[in-house]
Amino acid sequence: MPEDRDDDDAELFRTAIGPVRRMRETVAPPSAPRPKPRARMAERDEAHARDEFRHALAGSVEPLDAGDALAYRRDDVPPRVLQRLKRGEISVQEELDLHGSDSREAEQLLRAFLHDARQHGVGCVRIIHGKGLHGTASIASGGMPVLKNLVDRLLRQRADILAFHSAPPAQGGTGAVVVLLAPRRPRHS
Repeated sequence: MPEDRDDDDAELFRTAIGPVRRMRETVAPPSAPRPKPRARMAERDEAHARDEFRHALAGSVEPLDAGDALAYRRDDVPPRVLQRLKRGEISVQEELDLHGSDSREAEQLLRAFLHDARQHGVGCVRIIHGKGLHGTASIASGGMPVLKNLVDRLLRQRADILAFHSAPPAQGGTGAVVVLLAPRRPRHS
């Protein structure tokens, strides 16, 4: 009997509301995507480093000529490490060629390359910047090699660079630089 009563109630309801028409089925709109998290402090640090770099380009550091060797080591790195880089005794694991890049593109490529190399545990890289003898940008820079000076200044400003030196003659000489990267520290959760 309870089933008969349910049927009666349903019929009574339908009679009370009258004729109905079925609504079209619609798909719910997709929810708005969540914004991706941003490393705001890292972005600020990068912006600050770029500003510092641009100030250095303005003339606070003596620019390098085409034949000048690049050389740098952090104070905590023994001098013999720089000598080993100079002689080509440390094996290069990855290489970046900046030939044909303008300074903005070269800066972006170099930053991305160094970040990627460090993330993958690469310890030593070679960056080919050229000697700056044939570029049109060297005319605007007073004859100074633009990419070579850019690479020199950018590498000096990075905390993850232990040392660098112009490559041995067989590996590009003063048109390339061999860079020793600091090992990546594991993140602790």
